[in-house]
Amino acid sequence: MSDTRTDLAVEGMTCAACAARIERGLGRLDGVEDARVNFANGRATVRHSDLVDADDLRETVEALGYGIGAPESDRDAADARRQHDLGRRFVVAVVLGLPVVAVSMIPALRFDGWEWFAGALATPVVFWSGWTFHRTAARNLRHGATTMDTLVSMGTLAAWTWSMVVLLGDLDSHVYFETGVVVIALILLGKWFEIRATRRSGDALRALATLGTDHARLADGTEIAVEEIEVGARLLVRPGERIPTDGRVVDGRSAVDASMVTGEPVPVEVGPGDEVIGATINANGVLEIEATRVGADTMLAQIVRLVDEAQGSRAHVQRLADRVAAVFVPLAITISLLTLVGWLVSGRPAEDAFTAAVAVLIIACPCALGLATPLAIMVGTGRGAQLGVIIKGGEVLEDTRTVDTIVLDKTGTVTAGRMAVVDVAVPGDDRDRLLALAASAEARSEHPVAAAVAAIGPTRLPVDDFTNRPGLGIVATVDGEEVRVGRRSLFDDVPAVVEAAAINAEAAGTTVVLIGRGPVAEAVVAVADTVKPTSAEAVAAFHAQGLTVTLLTGDNERTARSVADAVGIERVVAEVLPADKAGEIARLQQDGSRVAMVGDGINDAPALAQADLGVAIGTGADVAIEASDLTVVSGDLLAVADAIALSRRTLQTIKGNLFWAFAYNAAAIPLAAAGLLDPMIASAAMGLSSVFVVSNSLRLRRFRGHRSTPVSGPIPVPEQELQPS
Repeated sequence: MSDTRTDLAVEGMTCAACAARIERGLGRLDGVEDARVNFANGRATVRHSDLVDADDLRETVEALGYGIGAPESDRDAADARRQHDLGRRFVVAVVLGLPVVAVSMIPALRFDGWEWFAGALATPVVFWSGWTFHRTAARNLRHGATTMDTLVSMGTLAAWTWSMVVLLGDLDSHVYFETGVVVIALILLGKWFEIRATRRSGDALRALATLGTDHARLADGTEIAVEEIEVGARLLVRPGERIPTDGRVVDGRSAVDASMVTGEPVPVEVGPGDEVIGATINANGVLEIEATRVGADTMLAQIVRLVDEAQGSRAHVQRLADRVAAVFVPLAITISLLTLVGWLVSGRPAEDAFTAAVAVLIIACPCALGLATPLAIMVGTGRGAQLGVIIKGGEVLEDTRTVDTIVLDKTGTVTAGRMAVVDVAVPGDDRDRLLALAASAEARSEHPVAAAVAAIGPTRLPVDDFTNRPGLGIVATVDGEEVRVGRRSLFDDVPAVVEAAAINAEAAGTTVVLIGRGPVAEAVVAVADTVKPTSAEAVAAFHAQGLTVTLLTGDNERTARSVADAVGIERVVAEVLPADKAGEIARLQQDGSRVAMVGDGINDAPALAQADLGVAIGTGADVAIEASDLTVVSGDLLAVADAIALSRRTLQTIKGNLFWAFAYNAAAIPLAAAGLLDPMIASAAMGLSSVFVVSNSLRLRRFRGHRSTPVSGPIPVPEQELQPS
């Protein structure tokens, strides 16, 4: 049986209890493997077999008293309409409610029949402005459930009913029309702020989804729709245009602004052979690219999908909150009834007993609870996407808190994964000529080391003959001279001064290339992988986060130690076979460590999956990204520090939200039951708790990472003097 994912836009949810009830209802269907309902974005995500279809899921949701809304593309418009409706109801509540409050609270403003005046104005507020609460409460009661809206509806209707009984019965008691009016106005305001915050929290993801262009230009100048691009197509990108899809540069050089996708603040120089990401901006040169990934396979599409899935997830701490919320509303109603009975039995006036009972109902309503976790996750993951950091779910947030060790792959993670010349030793006087000859000859080779040597000569001399000697090097005729570039064995004679320089280079952990005109070696070129510009700063950031840093690599001990020393890593595990990397992670875990693994290659995937927290460098292999928990879109190791910091900040925000939501209710209910809390004050305090949760979550939008001050230029490692000692 196939595993299918279905997304539903659910309407009518008002709190976390609604989401939990829908989850339980969907989970009871045969064939449903997992059901998650996100109150913050109003969406249900269901994974199911072919035993159940989308119609079954819709019918289940509707049977529970909720509706199925517009498709995702129309969600923002639907949310805008709901926000507008809440705003209208709030305005009516304020306009009609202010005179009610004034005449009820200020004796000097009272006149004969003021109670009837207050009742006339309060009635449309209670029933029309508060209709959304009453409708939801009634619907839930029909299905034997209670929610936060049940408390609001019961409290406001009780206040209005008692007041009408006093008026119609001509009882000598106070009326509480102002209580219902104020409660509804304040809660409507809180709901308005909530939906506004929810729409804002999704801005980052919506912005990402619309980054791409809708057209592309083929190499021959023909314009086509982006949807028509096929893998292998040659595309022309002019200065200032967005790159239409992921691809590889085949011709041209330019600077590409990828900040909206990777979070990198500085444009990246690209040339033939370099990968480019769709939706990024070509800054100044004309590029011809070959499409490598199109449609749903592009980096941008994957980012949107991963963030979308993450926003529908939940942290483990939320599950405890859900269980508490499931019993909280019935408990609050029970406490309210006990308060009423207790006051009446003790001989206290009926109006005082009624006031205390209503205050308990109002103050017990934990509206903030429903937004505490999902809103923080939405804002945090959305902000991460803007910074090029993909957090794959609420569980990941908690894993970052417990991690105490971070293991770094070397090649492609700490280093650039590209060979570069780090130093040159030319004992003779003809340095420039010799290097120009070597660079021109190596330009004919496709070997990675040859590419590094070719880059040291800015000009090219004519090459008349070229021979590749596998395992040794190359021999060529350049500008009329025989040139040899390669290993010692390629030469008949290696002078002592050249040999000494070569030995020094090898001792430093670099790869040695000899150069000579004819059979005698004349110079030494030291080639090594280069450390990424920000790797040392990233390692320092890991230490500041309380992490023990380990370098894990298949390279020899000498080379690995050189890289580790360059960036400040103390512990090195070298000469590890790819298949054994996961075993090294497991050994650290057996020693009691909580391990985060950072890698980029296919050989890193098992270790990423084994680690408590897998972090993939987004420039690496797709399989590594799929096996990870966190992905940084750029190749910047400093972005990993940003990812960990943002994850921890988001989890901290969630815990702060939940603490406030629960602590507020736990502290206030006894005060209300004791008659020390007026219903109006209770409603104001309840509204403030929601405002706190919303504003606290939105603070994550201002998160700034370590990459605000860019570092440019590769850092050669090791930086050694190659002259003979």
